[in-house]
Amino acid sequence: MTSRLSIICLWLSFIALLVFGVVMVASTGLSVPNPVGAPDPHFLPKQCLFAFLGLMGALWISAVDYHKLRHWVLAMWLVCCFCLICCYLPGIGKTLNGESRWMNLGFLTFQPSELAKSVLMICMAHWYTTHREMAGTFWRGFAFPGAVIFGIPLVLILMEKDMGTTAALAMSGFCLMYVGGVRSWLLLLAFLLGALALYLMTVSSDNRMLRIEAWFDPQAFSQGAGRQQWIAMLAFARGGVFGVGLGDGIEKYGNLPFAHTDFIFAEIGEEWGFVGTISVLLLYTVLTFSGIVMALQTQDTFGRLLAVGLTCTIFWPAALNMMVVTCILPNSGLPLPFISYGGTNLFFTILAIGLLTSIQRHTPVVQQSYWPLRRRLEDPKLK
Repeated sequence: MTSRLSIICLWLSFIALLVFGVVMVASTGLSVPNPVGAPDPHFLPKQCLFAFLGLMGALWISAVDYHKLRHWVLAMWLVCCFCLICCYLPGIGKTLNGESRWMNLGFLTFQPSELAKSVLMICMAHWYTTHREMAGTFWRGFAFPGAVIFGIPLVLILMEKDMGTTAALAMSGFCLMYVGGVRSWLLLLAFLLGALALYLMTVSSDNRMLRIEAWFDPQAFSQGAGRQQWIAMLAFARGGVFGVGLGDGIEKYGNLPFAHTDFIFAEIGEEWGFVGTISVLLLYTVLTFSGIVMALQTQDTFGRLLAVGLTCTIFWPAALNMMVVTCILPNSGLPLPFISYGGTNLFFTILAIGLLTSIQRHTPVVQQSYWPLRRRLEDPKLK
């Protein structure tokens, strides 16, 4: 796959997912009642507005040399941490369903964890480019970037009770660190410690333990903690191969909570059937493959690491969301990129596409560079 073909595939798959998302928000959003009980007509216009703003931002970013971001790394990291801390401040932070994920800016509600995804990938890519020769050491290659640059914002997100975003972002960070040259046994140790911390947090919370029990037997908890996943499976079963038709799904009308956000994939299964769900999965596969190919062909360490990180921030949330909806994983509350309703997530995910385009446009490519990503960083031709 040539560099130009990879960017074409990236944009075609992205646009297809975006259009599909707008269509599904139009289908599921009208089933969500407003405070007076009538269908809320504002979901589709808001989604279209943020999609438009995201596209304009992506086109602007794609024309800017991404290397300039390295001059603003510290400022971006500090702003990111400040915004995450603001989620806990009275009068600024907004709590919904017991989770403090949002900032109330008056004219809109902003979710800082979505900003953190791209900012942390930029900061980590910059660090491993600057300290490339020391990536295999413990302190500069693993401890400091993992515990400070990446760890502090990650803990702030985890404290928001946003375990889904924390898990997806942690996996993206692990991928970038591995490609950057961090020793595999250190990453394995960090993974085990993270798994232990996750286990301790789960067993210490009755609500999380209830979700685990519901995950093992959704039918037994179909009227409680397992309701979403149980109704989602019924929606897939009702959709069959070709679905019941766009707009004809019934589970979204009160039966399936958050059908327009976290569980929109179930409505895709009901209205578009197996064909629709496989098509969405294929589009994400093409987008991810295109991003990795762009990283392989980039003759620049910073661009390569950033391309890997940004691609992972799209792949892992999509993979985890679909695994939750299909009951492969416990319910964690994670939107489906480009498709779920949500302005902040949509806007910053589209900006990531623009940043990937900037990497492709402003870096010479390495011809026939289909080697493992980690091994290619040892190529003396890379800057």
